[in-house]
Amino acid sequence: MNFRSIYSHGFARVAACTGHAAIADPPANAEAVLRQARQCARDGVAVAVFPELSLTGYSIEDLLLQDAVLDDVERALRTVVEGSAELLPVLLVGAPLRHRNRIYNCAVVVHRGRILGVAPKSYLPTYREFYEKRQIASGDDERGGTIRIGGTDVPFGTDLLFAAEDVPNLVLHAEICEDMWVPVPPSAEAALAGATVLANLSGSPITVGRAEDRKLLCRSASARCLAAYVYSAAGLGESTTDLSWDGQTLIYENGSLLAETERFAQGDQYAVADIDLDLLHQERQRMGTFDDNRRTHAARTGSFRQVDFHLGAPTSDFGLRRRVERFPFVPADAERLAQDCYEAYNIQVAGLQQRLGAIGGPKVVIGVSGGLDSTHALIVAARAMDRAGRPRSDILAYTMPGFATSDHTKTNAHKLMEALGVTATELDITATATLMLKEMGHPFSDGEPVYDVTFENVQAGLRTDYLFRLANQHGGIVLGTGDLSELALGWCTYGVGDQMSHYNVNSGVPKTLIQHLIRWVVSTGEFGDEAGKTLTAILDTEISPELVPGEEMQSTEDKIGPYALHDFTLFHVLRYGFRPSKIAFLAWHAWRDAEAGAWPPGFPASDHTAYDLAEIHHWLEYFCRRFFAFAQFKRSAMPNGPKVSAGGSLSPRGDWRAPSDGNARAWLRDLDRFEWPERTR
Repeated sequence: MNFRSIYSHGFARVAACTGHAAIADPPANAEAVLRQARQCARDGVAVAVFPELSLTGYSIEDLLLQDAVLDDVERALRTVVEGSAELLPVLLVGAPLRHRNRIYNCAVVVHRGRILGVAPKSYLPTYREFYEKRQIASGDDERGGTIRIGGTDVPFGTDLLFAAEDVPNLVLHAEICEDMWVPVPPSAEAALAGATVLANLSGSPITVGRAEDRKLLCRSASARCLAAYVYSAAGLGESTTDLSWDGQTLIYENGSLLAETERFAQGDQYAVADIDLDLLHQERQRMGTFDDNRRTHAARTGSFRQVDFHLGAPTSDFGLRRRVERFPFVPADAERLAQDCYEAYNIQVAGLQQRLGAIGGPKVVIGVSGGLDSTHALIVAARAMDRAGRPRSDILAYTMPGFATSDHTKTNAHKLMEALGVTATELDITATATLMLKEMGHPFSDGEPVYDVTFENVQAGLRTDYLFRLANQHGGIVLGTGDLSELALGWCTYGVGDQMSHYNVNSGVPKTLIQHLIRWVVSTGEFGDEAGKTLTAILDTEISPELVPGEEMQSTEDKIGPYALHDFTLFHVLRYGFRPSKIAFLAWHAWRDAEAGAWPPGFPASDHTAYDLAEIHHWLEYFCRRFFAFAQFKRSAMPNGPKVSAGGSLSPRGDWRAPSDGNARAWLRDLDRFEWPERTR
């Protein structure tokens, strides 16, 4: 098994192909199909989809009824079949075929020298510019049958699924053009029956606005069916007697556009993308209503026939033909990021406002360190008070310096509290922490520089203890500030510590998103220029717990690893349940080259970094040990707080329910399947 091969990690490469049609010239079109098929084979493509009636051209009208053309189609199809013998891809080729007393518009599924089956077009348009029923028979009632081609009977019908024996979850279904436009497409039933890759061989002449309609239908089909949808429309070369053609190709997966080609292009065009079959399978397992829907329609979905084939999937490194976000919680597209920040921020604000209103409008008690998390929680609280028509002075904000608190963070905390107009207080915990360590007999009280977990947690615990007692004293609730990433790693002090609060607005927000939320709030100007300057200064501060004294600031990421990698892993574990080896493969493609791909808007150029495979493996293993074998007990007792990201939450009442005494053995065994390079830093 080659770690660098997409076929080792649940992917299959697909292509939507179009080109220059030769009207009523099947031999020329067959050669064009094979030319493109050979290129697809060199690119490691498993499935190649061609346009509707690709062996004749779609726009030949009554020429479809000419025996000379139909005879040529049969010979051309034989050419394609023979030419495919040594090629990797499954070819879905459009052809008019004679069957009984009619002609059917068919998708012929060809692989390695044989025809696997033939799917006829179900629904024939006879409106506006279309008049297909004049020449073609509807195939909507063709199920369970065969068609004779070249002296051999092959499966024929709309009920065919084509399953690769050696590529788990690669199951194909073909429909043709208009089939996609009806209320209940054949592909919907096929998806319920098990198809994961839905192919549409399309003619589809172009008119103004139709390209967007196609994209809408392909996107929605892939989202509703939890499938990939591969669409190929006829291009130049089709007759322009009354129509024109744009050769649109699209590949969607679960509602996301993976690839498309230039429209109105000359010559061969390929949209190529790597479909994540694991992702589709996981989505179907998680979404129980998908299978409930199958049961509702079992009378038809249960009668689908499966045609098995052996793809002969390659083990070579063909790269990865899909975009992998470095920050899956943070889109690199500026417009989408702004929309996500608007929604995330307002989810938090609305959640806190509702909670405060439901429990009688108490004051909010919050610890403000000058770091990212408490800063964001504070501005969420300020906005919630504004929306509720309450004074911000009802926010009781405490900065609580300890043994290692820097002047920089403390100053930022004071500036922010002042700019927001909250009730600000400094409560130094140093003396109390010293007393506690002395009464415990800790070596630090005797002057020894022992900065162990007890030393750290005495400070974290005292801060939380003070906040809860202050809430008692002033009739308030403690607002939590810890984020989703810290909960994932268990990087929080349990019980009387930063793990606990009365309500936590940040519990659904990953560390990598928080800086962008603060940056977005600054851009809105809602808190004024002075607050904006301080928020910007806080964004430029190293992430640190500031618990251990010393000349150098204590760096969280030096100790527990880059949040960028941990959030990458968290997203794919929480959202899709991927194997760690697959996550490593995705992370390697996302992070190995700092110059490749897009970075989120506003992300500092100085922080553009790269991680090699050894570094990725090291921190992935660290994540698995902490996430699966250690931190769950902290999550099992986490306070209320709103789910924010579609990537998921870790609430035991929501997205993530797991035993507190679990282990990481299954995930570590998966990593052990591969050889990993040695880490050098």
